[in-house]
Amino acid sequence: MTKRYASKNKQQSKALQFKVEEEMELLPFLLKVMSNRSRNSVKSILARGQVTIDDHIETKYNYALHPGQMVTVLKNKAAIKQNVLIGMTILYEDDAVIVINKEAGLLSIATEKEKKQTAHHQLMEYVRQEDPENRIFVVHRLDKDTSGVMMFAKSEEVKRTLQNNWKRVVKERSYVALVEGEVTKQKGYVSSWLRESKTHMVYSSPTKNDGQHAITHYKVLQSNQDFSLLEVQLETGRKNQIRVHMQDLGHPIVGDKKYGSKQNVIGRMGLHAKVLSFQHPTTEQLLLFQADVPKSFLKKSK
Repeated sequence: MTKRYASKNKQQSKALQFKVEEEMELLPFLLKVMSNRSRNSVKSILARGQVTIDDHIETKYNYALHPGQMVTVLKNKAAIKQNVLIGMTILYEDDAVIVINKEAGLLSIATEKEKKQTAHHQLMEYVRQEDPENRIFVVHRLDKDTSGVMMFAKSEEVKRTLQNNWKRVVKERSYVALVEGEVTKQKGYVSSWLRESKTHMVYSSPTKNDGQHAITHYKVLQSNQDFSLLEVQLETGRKNQIRVHMQDLGHPIVGDKKYGSKQNVIGRMGLHAKVLSFQHPTTEQLLLFQADVPKSFLKKSK
């Protein structure tokens, strides 16, 4: 079986990097550092999701930049044709699965508004370069504003094997969450029954057995009076589970306005899928993949 571990250097060689020296909005900054390009050209680079700030894709013209931040720009449209994947890197690939590190800001799968700028669509295009018959199948999802490790299958059979045996196959699935306020209890868990409203808000029902049972374990990694960095382990994998349970805990995830956050000091949501360990669907070998904790999470919770 062919195995491929991705090198970041290949992707970075097709990108431009600029360090922010002073407070400035994103569009004026790009026009300044890319003075050889027209305003419309720079706007289209932003719209295509080719600009990353530290650890997330940014498309807003008026995004406020701060000194010390790193802005990365994929060079041009040609870069996309040369296999550069926007908003993600491939950590591992073989004949059965592809494992990626997804940036915050990239959709996992298509929505009514966005069909192409997704991890699924890009990987489909990527595998079809080798053979037009190749396909990619969604095994699990990460929210658009959640970064980290995510796996796709290369066949319907592998997808079914993984999904039907998810609890047995997945050995570890841990996240880090930057939450508001100081979490004083060093470790604990939240257990509730989750329901979803007609407006797609997930919430904990006050009634036992009313909805899907969800259990989230957490441990404080570091904290100060304003923010806490938690390691979060899922015992169950429900939609928006961590986001709802952190709100229930009284410490919503930073930047998660939908579930109670009052501020967005890192320009993205503070949730990151750090570790995914699973038994390979065909070889049964145990594999473990990690995506580094975003630096902005570590800085705010020091």
